[in-house]
Amino acid sequence: MELTFNLPGLETIEQRTVPLDSSTLYDVLIVGGGPAALTAAVYCMRKGVKTGLITLDVGGQVAETSTVENYMGYRHIEGISLVQRFKEQVEQFEIGFLQGYKATKVIDGNIKKVECEDGNVYQAKSIIITTGKRWRRLNVPGESELTGKGVAYCAICDAPLFKDKDVIVVGGGNSAIEAAIDLAKLAISVTVVQLLPALTADKVLIDELSKFTNVTILYEHEIKAIHGTSAVEAVTVHDIKNKKDNTLSVQGIFIEIGLVPNTELVKNVVSLNEYGEIIIDCSCRTSRPGIFAAGDVTSVPYKQIIIAAGEGAKAALSACDYVLTNK
Repeated sequence: MELTFNLPGLETIEQRTVPLDSSTLYDVLIVGGGPAALTAAVYCMRKGVKTGLITLDVGGQVAETSTVENYMGYRHIEGISLVQRFKEQVEQFEIGFLQGYKATKVIDGNIKKVECEDGNVYQAKSIIITTGKRWRRLNVPGESELTGKGVAYCAICDAPLFKDKDVIVVGGGNSAIEAAIDLAKLAISVTVVQLLPALTADKVLIDELSKFTNVTILYEHEIKAIHGTSAVEAVTVHDIKNKKDNTLSVQGIFIEIGLVPNTELVKNVVSLNEYGEIIIDCSCRTSRPGIFAAGDVTSVPYKQIIIAAGEGAKAALSACDYVLTNK
């Protein structure tokens, strides 16, 4: 996601970033582009260490969040606006910057390396992994074939496309209920399909959802298949308790069942927990010296923007200490 537009209230800052160089040995190489990564970049540059950043896109999940009301300093700000402010703060530094390519592999050693999907390899004395998480999939028939054709994972991004249509939201947590609320304002009907016997979202969200008369909740149900040729036409729902299937005619299905950590590039390098998250200590150190991690990709509880940013700062300071003490 290339963020180049100007937003009201933002002063014009000269962009001083430079292209990431595969022949340069960086002190710290940051992999990721969310709040943890961008905060880490600012802290590293302020410490005066040679820093590079690799990211497929900028913003992570924050860029897909409509409104942020719990980040200090802002009573209310759009997610994309907050990301732009983060990005502008990074761009005041001459940091090596690579956007648009995915990092695919981390190679440990005295000099650490990061391979990218374009074939280039970048090297550094230390690495900070801040790759975040991605949407969890149902893995049912029709899901892959109809993704982008009625199967969606982000109501904030795609809800307007389903105005005056019948849709399903899968899940019962905060993200699912937030999606159902957004969709209920636009769609003819919203059916929430929850595997558990109760919703697990915050009470304030459940109360808000209960105000809509076009919402139905199916407890102890699961999705068995998604049907359609060029677009979603129907979904088969299984009643776990009564062991019966029912086919609902809908034009869209939003899958909001959580996130999976993006740890494939380090799965054989650092220790992961049972959820696939990178295990870190209180200083953001992983099981391998010189490799640090921060944000939602780690074992730190409470996945919040402000926590990811704080962890990014900690990881940067730890990485800088590592570099300075291992000259």
